[in-house]
Amino acid sequence: MTSISQFRRVLLGACLTVLAACGGSGHSADTLVFGRGSDSVGLDPALETDGESFKVCDNLYETLVTYSPGSTQVVPQLAREWSVDESGLEWTFHLRTDVQFHDGTPFNAEAMLFSLGRQFFPDHPFHKLAAGSYQYWKDMGMDDIIADMSAPNDSTFVVRLAAPNAPFLSNLGMNFCAAVSPTAVRTHGADYFKNPVGTGPFRFVEWLKDERIVLARNDSYWGPEPQIKRLVFRSIQDPSVRFLELRAGALHGMDNLSPEFLDELRANDQINLLTQPGMNVGYLAMNNDKPPYDDRRVRMALNHAINKQSLVDNFYGGLAEAAKNPIPPMMWSYNDDIEPYAYDPARARALLAEAGFANGFDTELWAMPAPRPYMPQPEKIAQAIQADLAQVGIRARIVSMEWATYLDKVFNGHHDLCLLGWTGDNGDPDNFLYVLLDKMAAIKPAQNVAFYRSDELHDILVAGRTQTDPAIRTQLYREAQRIIHRDAPWVPLVHATQTAAFRRQVDGFQLHPTGSKWFSATHITTSN
Repeated sequence: MTSISQFRRVLLGACLTVLAACGGSGHSADTLVFGRGSDSVGLDPALETDGESFKVCDNLYETLVTYSPGSTQVVPQLAREWSVDESGLEWTFHLRTDVQFHDGTPFNAEAMLFSLGRQFFPDHPFHKLAAGSYQYWKDMGMDDIIADMSAPNDSTFVVRLAAPNAPFLSNLGMNFCAAVSPTAVRTHGADYFKNPVGTGPFRFVEWLKDERIVLARNDSYWGPEPQIKRLVFRSIQDPSVRFLELRAGALHGMDNLSPEFLDELRANDQINLLTQPGMNVGYLAMNNDKPPYDDRRVRMALNHAINKQSLVDNFYGGLAEAAKNPIPPMMWSYNDDIEPYAYDPARARALLAEAGFANGFDTELWAMPAPRPYMPQPEKIAQAIQADLAQVGIRARIVSMEWATYLDKVFNGHHDLCLLGWTGDNGDPDNFLYVLLDKMAAIKPAQNVAFYRSDELHDILVAGRTQTDPAIRTQLYREAQRIIHRDAPWVPLVHATQTAAFRRQVDGFQLHPTGSKWFSATHITTSN
């Protein structure tokens, strides 16, 4: 618990940060300070996989296409327009010619080829920019989707696919497909992730690790000029401190709200509470590579042992619903015919006994150190799950660590059980099912942190990508959900409502289904 004296020290530091960023005025309309639960891992959009990194990247970078406000409809961004030939294989993008990177170098087709080519071409000089691989590119299956890409002239970028692919265009709107400055990548090499240069409405200024990232308005931006001059992302892990700083005016906005503060937020006439159905899932992954989780009966037992509705009632303030599928109910192809695993500790104990664990077993339950949109109170949720598992004889020791380390270790399979989740990037079921549960996503470092591998599921998910008929794709994804439910690699826990809160003087910010935090249209009034 945070003491009053501790809070005063934290709040004083926050106010000094705001005052410094605002040039000495706490009421400046030039600077917006946004509070979040943890720091970014990095700022190279091709290397990062976590939402905290993408919140900043959203404002630094741009992609060929993007999503319209409030939906996942694909609209132009760095590409003015595009076309695809009759075979569905060759996509031609006609680029804007009035764009430059933050370092003053021109954006053109060669820069786009460099940005995507470093992830695709094995002989690209920056294909091995950092340890590991371009994980998002790999997990989206882009090497299998794309056959070639080229830049026939400065304003034309061409991608040739290996086969028609339904989600391809939507994929291009995701952060990993952003345009990066070739000059900056060549200059900084493996340190580019902390020296980012894009074409977006804000440019990078400074990064004080675990404290703040500061962006400044891009005065050479090709689009509408942002109304705020400085954008500060502050890292405040304790949700109580984050809320108190918002209430005191040291923050203009925050996300990942703890449910315990919702009633007070609603009653505070100086703060606006924003909510939107979340395109997300929070889940407990069981490492199928490790006994006893290689036994489906054990995995089914855990599904029966955990009281999901209790989690919703106690830790989400009503702003969530219990999950039964890996994709949220708001997403097309959701299979509502699936019967969820009922909360049934007796059935869980019987399954464990059948699997040879009548006396239970010892295990580790890894819990995230910081709140996420799908899990605002991960430590408390882990404790509740620990208690549920204890009721059926599973003795789980909770393990936590710093966010970047946590991700690295779970992606590489060090855990027994781990809490994690996902916010959809592009509105397509492929972005959940293939990325999180396909056998190709179980190659370390893996987004498939259950390390679940099913040839049957793989064939269906590949077919879902290559089919273009929405009705056929819907049936394929409904079948995929049935297979996943049967094999039980996860305990799907919740689909959480997306939340954020802003001071009344902040206007123009809009929640997006993808969880993106775009601030280019946001402004601050000087009235209190």
